[in-house]
Amino acid sequence: MGRFRIQPTTHDREAASGAPTHSEPRWPASLAVLAALALYITLDVRFELPFGPRSFWPLGRWSIPIVEMALLLPLALGAPRRHRDEPKWARIAAVALIAVVTLSNVISLGLLVDSLLHGSKTGGTRLFFVAINIWLTNVIVFALWYWELDRGGPGERSSPQHREPDFLFPQMSTPGCAPQGWWPHFVDYLYVSFTNATAFSPTDTMPLTRWAKLLMLVQSLASLLTVAMVAARAVNILS
Repeated sequence: MGRFRIQPTTHDREAASGAPTHSEPRWPASLAVLAALALYITLDVRFELPFGPRSFWPLGRWSIPIVEMALLLPLALGAPRRHRDEPKWARIAAVALIAVVTLSNVISLGLLVDSLLHGSKTGGTRLFFVAINIWLTNVIVFALWYWELDRGGPGERSSPQHREPDFLFPQMSTPGCAPQGWWPHFVDYLYVSFTNATAFSPTDTMPLTRWAKLLMLVQSLASLLTVAMVAARAVNILS
């Protein structure tokens, strides 16, 4: 019997490479940042650590919200849509904003773990809510990173000459299941982040590049640490 080789069609190759996007609105990502900001404020109010966030930020509890809003407002008002001709300052500010949100959550998780290791007497109910708070922020933070970095970012993705994708979505590997010219939106990256934080591994969307794999690895590690150490400690106290 002869061997048959199925050649992918042009449509299949284009779909697997990721279709160029149109200009994307910034507001879904802005809402995600505001949600992370609200979670940070709630965490600081509901949970007082022995060496809490106040000792790290010279402006106290409101230093992180002030910095985030100082970055978010110019982006929301001055560059409400992401496109290939967006100003360079907008991309730099967007990355800086995500970095600040990430740093605040990493410090919160680190302080919480340190408190547990040094015999914190915090009640199980409060620990449980803190774990949920940090875990949800973890989902938001990495969704923002995936959306901002995949194929060079929302601006680069709108170019017909965009580079290869960093994530392979099901609609890209099976283009017949999606409209022609489909591309991922922010909610798709949010779903990828949520499933990775829940399953501690990729589910339906596969990382293709090294940085994407490393980023998903770090997210899974942070999620596992939050659930295994903090949530387990809280359940143990409650039981």
